[in-house]
Amino acid sequence: MVCHGHAGKSAKSGHEKMEFTEVLHWRRAVLAVVLNLLSLALSTTALLSSYWCEGTQKVPKPLCGKGKATKCIVVPIHVENTNASGQDVVHYSWETGDDRFAFRYFHTGIWYSCEENILGTDEKCRSFLELTPPTERGILWLSLGSEMLYIALLIASCGLLLLEMFYTGNPVCRLKVNAFAAMSSVLSGLLGMVAHMMYTQVFQATVSLGPEDWRPHSWDYGWAFYTAWASFTCCMASAVTTLNTYTKTVLEFKRNQKAYEQNLPEPESFLEPTEMSFFRDQPLRSVSDSVDFYSELQRKVLLREHTVQCPANHTVDRSLELEDADTALGEEHC
Repeated sequence: MVCHGHAGKSAKSGHEKMEFTEVLHWRRAVLAVVLNLLSLALSTTALLSSYWCEGTQKVPKPLCGKGKATKCIVVPIHVENTNASGQDVVHYSWETGDDRFAFRYFHTGIWYSCEENILGTDEKCRSFLELTPPTERGILWLSLGSEMLYIALLIASCGLLLLEMFYTGNPVCRLKVNAFAAMSSVLSGLLGMVAHMMYTQVFQATVSLGPEDWRPHSWDYGWAFYTAWASFTCCMASAVTTLNTYTKTVLEFKRNQKAYEQNLPEPESFLEPTEMSFFRDQPLRSVSDSVDFYSELQRKVLLREHTVQCPANHTVDRSLELEDADTALGEEHC
C-alpha cells in the first residue's frame, strides 16, 4: 500500500508537470504558426507588388496642344498676316534650363515598372526585365527564383507546424516534425534575405545603366521593399520559436538523464556501467539519431523508476517489464 501511495503521488505530480509542459508547447506552436502565416502573407504581397522602389524621372515637356495645357511647352507661332485690329499675333516661350523638363512619378517592382503618363491620366507599364542591363538579367532571374522558393518553403514549414500541433501519436515523431519545420523556416528565411539583396543590386545597376528614357532623377525604396524585409523578420522569429521548442525538449531529456543518474543508487540501476558509458559518450550526428537515442534512454529510465518505487513487493520478469515500458511510452518508429 505504501508503495502504491508513493507511486500515485509521483504519477499525479508527473501528470501535472506534463500538462503544464504541453500548454507551453502549444503556445509556442501557435506563435510559430501565426508568425509563419504573417510572413507568408507579407512576402506574397511584396512579390506581386510594383512598389519596391519609387521616385521621379526627368523628361522633356511635351508640346502644348488641344488636350494638354499644363506642364508643356508653348510653340511660338508667327502670323504674317494681320487680323482685324492690325496687330501681329506672336507667341514666345521663355522657358529655359529645368523649366523645359517635367518630373514624372514612377514605381518599380520585380515584375514590371510603371510610369506616370504626363499626356493623360493612365500609367505606362513595361517589363522590368526589359529595362535591366543584359549583364544583370541572370541575377534578376536568380532573385525571382529565390523569392519563389522562399514562399514555397514558408508553405512547407507552415504545413509541418500545423502537423506538429495536431499530431497525437508518438512524441518522438512529433519532435522530428518540429525539427524539420525549424530547419525549413531557417532555410526559407536565408533564401528570402538573399533574394531581397540581389534585387536591390539589380535595381541599382539599372539606375546607372538602364535606358535613357527610364533612368530616375531621384528614387527611394517603397512600401513593398519594407514589407518584404518585415516578412523576413517574421520568418526568422518563427524559426527561432520552433527551434526553442525543439531545444527545450532535448534538454529536458538530458536533464532527466542526469537526475536519474545522480539520485538513484548505482546497484538499483538497470543501466549497466558499460551501457552508461555508451550513452554518455555516444556521438549524435543528426536530428533523428538524437531523438532515437533519448527515446531509448527514456524507456530504460522508466523501467528503472518502476522497479525502484516497489523494490520489495513486486518482482516481475525483466522481459515483461520492458514490454510494459514500451507500451506506456507508445513506442512507434517514424
